[in-house]
Amino acid sequence: MGGTGVSKSQVSRLCAEIDERVQAFLTRPLEGAWPYLWLDATYIRVRDGGRIVSRAVIIAVAVNEDGRREVLGVGTGPSEAETFWLEFLRALADRGLRGVKLVVADDHKGLRAAARRVFDATQQRCRVHWVRNALAHVPPKSRAAVAAMLKTIFAQETKADAEAQWDAVADALREKNDRLGSLMDASREDVLAYMDFPREHWPQIASTNPLERVNKEIKRRSDVVGIFPNDEAIVRLVGALMIETNDEWAVARRYMGLESLARINDADHVRLPAVAA
Repeated sequence: MGGTGVSKSQVSRLCAEIDERVQAFLTRPLEGAWPYLWLDATYIRVRDGGRIVSRAVIIAVAVNEDGRREVLGVGTGPSEAETFWLEFLRALADRGLRGVKLVVADDHKGLRAAARRVFDATQQRCRVHWVRNALAHVPPKSRAAVAAMLKTIFAQETKADAEAQWDAVADALREKNDRLGSLMDASREDVLAYMDFPREHWPQIASTNPLERVNKEIKRRSDVVGIFPNDEAIVRLVGALMIETNDEWAVARRYMGLESLARINDADHVRLPAVAA
């Protein structure tokens, strides 16, 4: 095209401009109530002390009281470390994240412990990931049948019916697979927590699937890079992508209806984050 290339100073200037936009976006004040908070991680390769390691990239997305989705934060770190999650969630609370009623995430032990310390909210274990974990305890030839049994639980109309069906399925499976039965005994409340909320919201709040498209786009963009030089470069790329995503959501239709949200957004029952000292 007749260009003469891009100098190092031009690259540095462009990166500085992007970093300024990304940091402004990721540190903006959060206003109002945010009843639903999704947290999910995808993994990207980065150089660290001469080694190539896999780094967790955490995305926080929430729905506000107007039914709009927004990307609230991006962070990098070890996904299982409670200290990382605690710092990440406290930063969201410090920016004004309030009124969280349900935290939807996978079963990261560090995340669950940190969420209990920062937010006075119910925790929903991702139903899709839980089913995958459960089927991992089943011989391949039996997985289709067990998956069909598990689906009967989530097809119930009420939480009471789902709990009863859960117990019936657990007892039936326990006869041949005690390990799977024990898993079901230990996880029923976490996997069915979403059923305490309006039924209209169940498809969105039962799992982290609402972030699937976001994570796929992050992987598509990051695969082009291959190996990142540092965490700052990861935040630069992912943060810029999240700005684009947030802009798309801002002009899209509401993610949840105002009428159904009103049933859980009673101001008398909004619980503020309980940030540990």
